[in-house]
Amino acid sequence: MKKIILITALTAGLLSTFTIASDLAQSIKEDYQNRLGAMFRDFHINPELSTAEFRTAKKLANALRSNNFKVTEGVGGTGVVALLENGPGPLVMMRGDMDGLPLKEKSGLEYASNATQKDPITGNTVAVMHACGHDVHITSLIGTAKQMTERRDQWSGTLMLIGQPAEERLMGAKAMMEDNLWQRFGQPDYALAFHVSAGLPAGLVNVQEGAPFAGADTVDIIVHGVGTHGASPHAGRDPVLLGSQIVVALQTLVARELPPRQPGVVTVGSFHSGTKHNIISDRAHLQLTVRNTNLETRDKLLAGIERIALNLGRAAGLPEDKLPEVIVSTEGAPPTVNDDQMVRRLKKVWQNQLGENKVVSISSQGMGAEDFPYFTTDPAIASVYFAVGGTSLQDLEAAKSGGPAIPSHHSPLFKIEPQPAVISGVHATVTALLELMPVQ
Repeated sequence: MKKIILITALTAGLLSTFTIASDLAQSIKEDYQNRLGAMFRDFHINPELSTAEFRTAKKLANALRSNNFKVTEGVGGTGVVALLENGPGPLVMMRGDMDGLPLKEKSGLEYASNATQKDPITGNTVAVMHACGHDVHITSLIGTAKQMTERRDQWSGTLMLIGQPAEERLMGAKAMMEDNLWQRFGQPDYALAFHVSAGLPAGLVNVQEGAPFAGADTVDIIVHGVGTHGASPHAGRDPVLLGSQIVVALQTLVARELPPRQPGVVTVGSFHSGTKHNIISDRAHLQLTVRNTNLETRDKLLAGIERIALNLGRAAGLPEDKLPEVIVSTEGAPPTVNDDQMVRRLKKVWQNQLGENKVVSISSQGMGAEDFPYFTTDPAIASVYFAVGGTSLQDLEAAKSGGPAIPSHHSPLFKIEPQPAVISGVHATVTALLELMPVQ
């Protein structure tokens, strides 16, 4: 008898969980049809550049207020912070980034952007498009607000939704933190974010342990020389030759100084020097991007770059006051490192609620960077950054069979299947929040 009662109770629990999941999925679909689809199109048609997301931030703030969140605008520039208090429990943050990119859209979509804007950084008027899917992120943030407001009987704690500016320039999260984000609104116990991915089938959720995004640093090397006639190289010190030696030597940092299974990237993306065929200039300028998946690797690569540049300058016979200058820009970000225990916890609940075949753990093959870790690194906050697929399975299969390639992020051809991407973004986010904020 006890066994029958126990089985009945377990069955009832499973049915209750299934009903909640089914009701949630249906509610999100209806919200997309009634409201979110139009919002996505509006965001896509009206993108704005980093630090100038004024219309976007206002629209996002108004939408969050309509769902009973207490909203503060202008945090760290154009940032939006929305709070919904719902009894005792953890404070959990979910971020959506808002900015577009200076590109002329060539996606062929009937709702393609024709927007232009004056870039507040450069002062130039440029075409603007959402070429990285941030329109999916903020639309999903609005959908999440509605679901969490309507399900306050299913969770307890305080929910913080953040509309972050200037992710594309790796500036926005840092600016919000410098505006005393946690001191003003509370430091989260958990933090979440997701990115739509053109390389994954629409509707798929990808979450991985470790570092889904690399840390990135921008480094400049100024190589000083002694100018002379190209026919009399002995009379000067050639910065082009020295710069070339530095470029070649830098390749040994990853190949010979990092363990073979520890990833890192040192790329020299720009090399400028000289003005004419027969003039040896007195200056060369190298521009580098440096990528890593942990802070120890970062320190080793940056120290190695400086060591190589300075000592090759000495080997070239330059005096100490003429040695190459190594300048590490403040425009960078630490690696995005997931909390492995939290990943396993959320992956299990996502598989239960979204379906086993809808949740995967695929490691990235690139070293793209994110500024989300400015929220989660110092002080350390348990966090998970996941991905949601954004391209139809048919298009992905066609590309594998020799058809049109899937446009990458930051391409003028970039496009996303918005409905399954937004629905999955909301579904995964709400499911994670309900797991992290149980009823007290």
